[in-house]
Amino acid sequence: MLIYSKITEIFCIVDEFCKEYDKVVNSSLLGHLSKRPSIMSNSEVITLCILFQLSGFRTFKHFYIFYVQKHMKDDFPATVSYNRFTELMSQNLMAMTLFLKTCCLGKSTGISFVDSTTVRVCKPKRIRNNKVLKGIATTGKSTMGWFHGFKLHIIINDKGEILNFTITQANVDDRAPLKKKRFLDKIYGKLYADKGYIGKDLMKLLFNDGLHLITHIKNNMKNSLITMSDKILLRKRSIIETVNDELKNICQIEHSRRRSFTNFLSNIVAGLIAYSFLPKKPSIKYQTVKSNQLTFY
Repeated sequence: MLIYSKITEIFCIVDEFCKEYDKVVNSSLLGHLSKRPSIMSNSEVITLCILFQLSGFRTFKHFYIFYVQKHMKDDFPATVSYNRFTELMSQNLMAMTLFLKTCCLGKSTGISFVDSTTVRVCKPKRIRNNKVLKGIATTGKSTMGWFHGFKLHIIINDKGEILNFTITQANVDDRAPLKKKRFLDKIYGKLYADKGYIGKDLMKLLFNDGLHLITHIKNNMKNSLITMSDKILLRKRSIIETVNDELKNICQIEHSRRRSFTNFLSNIVAGLIAYSFLPKKPSIKYQTVKSNQLTFY
């Protein structure tokens, strides 16, 4: 199983980060804070959150009680109760987010793809009965119809590595995150997107920042000339759809068993971290020919 082969690797990387994180946090405190000591370290808590996303279990409670506490005693000899662990999970949300931002994101190669995917919190017929994320989640419409929840916007490179991400409400326009410089920080070259990102003002804004936005055209728009390589890369835009599919079906960022907004965020962040540890990611392969052109396959 993938979970067994990744335990040591994930824990070592997380533990090194937590040591540096604790140094920075402790040096910034104004005074000594008395808090309830835990027999589980922050590294163990974050590691288990990541391992759950790769385990194949659909509920964290079953994973923790029936798998971790029974079959992983050698790796995690001292465990807390399930209720206590959910508290520790919420307390480590900031550390997990910083770990994702600093250790798990890829680097821009000049060829990037952007897209959004729906993160449903409940079925449409249960919107009125949903109380966990009431007032936070909104209703929006995607190509698959109406949904209630949020949107996850990601940018990936041609290697399938996530370069950046942001979470918005369901009724937010897909182009809105691209107007924020933080979302496109350290992204350069060409950015390929679907028709939902078409906009002259957006293209001009990104072009002034050194980023070329390339999209398909709608049927009622005038045809525009683009290079053959750009046409081929637009056809390869399905790579980001594959990434979204793996995030949902392998890393389990979408489910309806959340009990708080913090738990919702922790699940998405842990899922994005888990994706970075997948041994094989969808990517575009290139073959250089003598005419110094690139062939894609």
